[in-house]
Formats: sequence, structure tokens, C-alpha cells
Amino acid sequence: MSHPHPELKAAPPLPDGGLRVTALGGLGEIGRNMTVFEHAGKLLIVDCGVLFPEENQPGVDVILPDFTSIRGRLDDVVAIVLTHGHEDHIGGVPYLLRERSDIPVVGSKLTLAFIEAKLKEHGIRPRTVLVREGDRRGFGPFDCEFVAVNHSIPDGLAVALRTGAGLVLHTGDFKMDQFPLDDRITDLRAFARLGEEGVDLFLTDSTNAEVPGFTTSERELNPAIEQVMRTAPRRVIVSSFASHVHRIQQVLDAAHQYGRKVAFVGRSMVRNMGIARELGYLRVPPGLVVSTKELEKLPDHKVTLVCTGSQGEPMAALSRMANRDHMIRVGKGDTVLLASSLIPGNENAIYRVINGLTRWGANVVHKGNAKVHVSGHASAGELVYCYNIVKPRNVMPVHGEFRHLRANADLAIRTGVDPKRVVVAEDGVVVDLVDGRASISGKVPAGNVYVDGMEVGGATEASLKDRLTLAEEGVVTVVALVDADTGALTEPPDFLARGFVHDETTFEPVIPLIEKTLATAAQEAVGDARQLEQLIARAVANWAFRTHRRRPLVIPVIIDA
Repeated sequence: MSHPHPELKAAPPLPDGGLRVTALGGLGEIGRNMTVFEHAGKLLIVDCGVLFPEENQPGVDVILPDFTSIRGRLDDVVAIVLTHGHEDHIGGVPYLLRERSDIPVVGSKLTLAFIEAKLKEHGIRPRTVLVREGDRRGFGPFDCEFVAVNHSIPDGLAVALRTGAGLVLHTGDFKMDQFPLDDRITDLRAFARLGEEGVDLFLTDSTNAEVPGFTTSERELNPAIEQVMRTAPRRVIVSSFASHVHRIQQVLDAAHQYGRKVAFVGRSMVRNMGIARELGYLRVPPGLVVSTKELEKLPDHKVTLVCTGSQGEPMAALSRMANRDHMIRVGKGDTVLLASSLIPGNENAIYRVINGLTRWGANVVHKGNAKVHVSGHASAGELVYCYNIVKPRNVMPVHGEFRHLRANADLAIRTGVDPKRVVVAEDGVVVDLVDGRASISGKVPAGNVYVDGMEVGGATEASLKDRLTLAEEGVVTVVALVDADTGALTEPPDFLARGFVHDETTFEPVIPLIEKTLATAAQEAVGDARQLEQLIARAVANWAFRTHRRRPLVIPVIIDA
């Protein structure tokens, strides 16, 4: 099994007739999925998503894949193929289209509708190519066949790429629910047919590779959802991802069955459900959905709200209800149903919201205490079936943190794939398929690109480190008036501190240290204000650590007197 090597060099040119696969996101993390395929001088991109920031990335809105390695070759890009409409697969598209707006964007009906709505907000009108399962389309040297897969959003596609270097099958995000709510199952017959033809490289979704067995069918959630609708004494407030059309369909059906009306709350929920309804993916019984205005006139036990915020996002409707910062006042007798997963890293935020809602008297039903969520990804049993059906020559696990990729690689090996042909890569690692063998050939830059307000790529690791220092250690500004001739202080320096615990006398002991630093500098004829500022900053920082065990950010300001 090939491993990511930190000592990898820049990738050499691609051998003639070979196929190069480079993930710029989605390997070693769950999010910002983006894979670049290169063949015969042309590039095909599959997905271009965003990653949501962790707590150690303050002030960052989203994180994009790093486009550096393709920036000089945007004219060679023949298409962006989108496997499905989730943010972690489409959220980066507007930022890529800013750099070249006429790249064809390929996807299924719902996926294109979601991306078009998103691009409208960015003022971009894309060139779209609508495909559905069973279609085959050529984009430059890539012959793409699209295969139906089941996922936690309708209209998911796997994509088979036929190239001169061989046949690649990319599952996208998928699971194998045998009783999906829309009766559109993952097309294993197509997987088997492609397997007969000979799959040279199989890229598979690793998210649930560590979970044994099979992912539960969505239909098994019906009893728990119906029970809430049937027994809740007052309002039911449901929170789900704004893209999980099937989950919301189950909620609508159950609400209808028990005589409740439904209103959508939250911008993304209203927008996406509007799109899903228009395109016929969401079937709404007549008269069921009403505006929040009309809802106020109804008795509580006739009311259901469907809102955003299932991940504890601070600005979403549910968090605001928990903080009493929303027009909807959650109270005693209300039932809140969190019909969603706990995305790793969001647990604290979600529990904070659950605690807040419970404090106001609500009964909170979530996956921890009821069967109200199933994953959108294939578990180990389903992955093993796929390996046995497809019998791939080479395997490259995708979409997951390192532990997930590794677990998925182990599954492939257990089904008989040669360990030397199972490639565990990370973002930026270049995998070449040449003469039927996949191997790591080098790497390209694949750092985090931070979107901070309107600024793309402005925030760097260094500026985030400063933000964390400000958050945890505070800041001390030292203003020193220095005599230009003697290099000595003309009066005691001023100290302005924020977030650094201090009183009037705290900084007195540091004044002699600053005087000493300036005296030494004068002896050595250091008169440059920048250098003096650095010397003072170091003296104050060392003192703060020695005496207070704190490392504040020190900002020195020298004024010539």
C-alpha cells in the first residue's frame, strides 16, 4: 500500500498516454472535494467544494482547495463534473469560475439548479451541461458515462471516465440503500458492467469505511419521525440540512398524516426546498406548506417548522432560537427534532444548542436518543460488495480523513486487490496511471485557501496564529518616546493591554528592561526605529513569559521625541 511521503518532490511531466489524478481537497479531511484528471494535455475536474473551518481557524468563513497547480492551465480545463449538490462538492465552483467563467459545468438536474442559485449570488452565469444517469458525453479526451448513486441528496451520480490510459470509476458520495424514498438505487448493474469491461482505477467514498455492516435504510426513520408528529403536545421544530430533500419529504408526509401545517424557516432552507419543489423532487401535499405569518394563527399542535442549523451554526435559525434571538420563541411543550448527523468537530456546538433548547423547556429528539438520522455514506459491507463486483486493478480511496482512507484501503486489500496497487494519497499527492498501474509520482502545492469575508486567500496560517494568540494570550502595545540624539526614553513608556490580565502596576518592572535595551542599542549605534521596535518587543515578550507565563502579542511603537 503506497503511503503519503512528506519527502515527495514536484511531479515530473506526465508520461505520454498516461492519466494523472490529483486530489486538491477531500483527502485527509471531510470537505472541499476536488479531483483533477489530466490526460492528453487536457484537464477534467470532478467536484469543487468547500471545507468549513475548525475552532483553530478563527474568522474564516470557508476553506477552498488550492488552485495554484492548475492556475496556469485553466484554458486546458474541458469541464467541471459535479457528482451531487452538497456544499463540500459545489461550494468552491464560484471561486474557480471567477478565474475562468466559461468552463462547462456538468451535473444532474437538481445539482445544476443548486449551483445556479449559488452562482447567481456571485453574479456568474455558468455554461451548464445537463446530464442524467445512463448518459455518455465526451469532454476533450475524456469520455464520461454517468451512473445513478443513492446519497443523502437526490440526483447523485458516479462518473466513469474512459481515456486512452484506461477506465476510471469515481463513485462520488454514495451508499446502497435498497429501499430509497425515490426508488432510485445505486446502479450496481452498471458497476458490474464496468467491472466486466475492466476498471483500471476505482476511486471510492471512504467516509464510513470504519463502520462495520450496512448503512440503515432511510425508510427505517419513518416510525421515529411519525411518533414525534403524533405525540408532540405542541409545536414540532425540525432541523435538517437544507439539501436533504428525502429527509424533509419524510417530515412533510408525517406532518400531513397527523394534521399539521408546515413552514420553512431560514434562507437556504426556503431557497433549496423551493427549487426541489419546482423540479418535482419534493412532493408537497396541497395546502400543507404555509407562510410563517399564517402559522401564527394556528393552534400549536397543528404547527411544524422546518429550519436550518442542525450543526449548531451560530447564525442559523436553531442556534438563534436556543439563544432567544429569534422571533420563534421555543418553550415548554415544544418538540425539537434534530434529523441530522453530528459532523466531527461540531459536537460541542450542537450540544450547546441542545442544552439551550432543553433549558427553555423543549423536548429535544436527536440521533443520540432516537432513530432520526442515517448516514449518507456506504459502510464497510457496502464498500466490500463494490470491490467484489467491480474487481478493480487499482484503488484510490477518496473523501475522508486519513483514518477513513486507511480503513477503506484495508477493505480493498481484503477483497484481493494487490496491496501495491492500493494508493493512499493526501491532498496534492499526484497519482499516475501508466501502463495499467497506479503509483504516486510526486506532489503539487495543496494548502488551505481561506475565505475571510470578501478576501480570498488573504488570511494565512501566520495571521490565524496571530488571531489565536490574540484570543488566548492578549495583546500589549508599548508606546515609547525616544530622544533621537541620545536614544534614551524621554518619559516612561505607555502600556495599552487588552486580554492580558493587568493592573496599574503590572508593567512597572518592565520599564528598566526597556531602558537597558535602549542603552545597549545606543552603544551599538542601532538607531533604526524598526530594529529598536523589534528589540523592545522581544524584551517585553521575554519578561511577560518569565513573570506571567503568558505570550501576548507585543506591538511596539516608537515615537521620535
